[in-house]
Amino acid sequence: MIVFDLSCDQGHRFECWFRSSEDFASQNDRGLVVCAECGSTAVTKAPMAPAVPVKGNQRSEPAAMEKAPDRPLSGGSIPPEVQKAMQALAQAQAKALKESRYVGDGFAEESRAMHYGDKDLEAIHGKATLKEAKELLEEGVPLAPLLTPFTPPEDLN
Repeated sequence: MIVFDLSCDQGHRFECWFRSSEDFASQNDRGLVVCAECGSTAVTKAPMAPAVPVKGNQRSEPAAMEKAPDRPLSGGSIPPEVQKAMQALAQAQAKALKESRYVGDGFAEESRAMHYGDKDLEAIHGKATLKEAKELLEEGVPLAPLLTPFTPPEDLN
């Protein structure tokens, strides 16, 4: 997994996790990378400063987190409680995906058919464009984005 600093054409900056640089490029080309603040799909990688750790034998004072635990993190490690929350979220999503049917690009059509009673209700997951998702929400169709990265079955080895 790799995290990228991203920015949209409106100047909003945010982070996203991807399996690889190629995974980011693929998702971005398909309009799947979206700014959470404004919904723009015109997203590019933002410049990132590399995190270069200092060797343990070259530190002259205690680590910054030990000196000022209330300072925000910048290039530091993820606090244990955040790691635990992320793991719980990933496990909950994995369970939900296991208990639902993958419908691929037909997500909007399947969701709409179930909402209007043309198909039996069932838990599904799949792909939808931002436009499709907005239209579904406007129609009152319940949906939620996946919160952790997901690899479609056809992309698995």
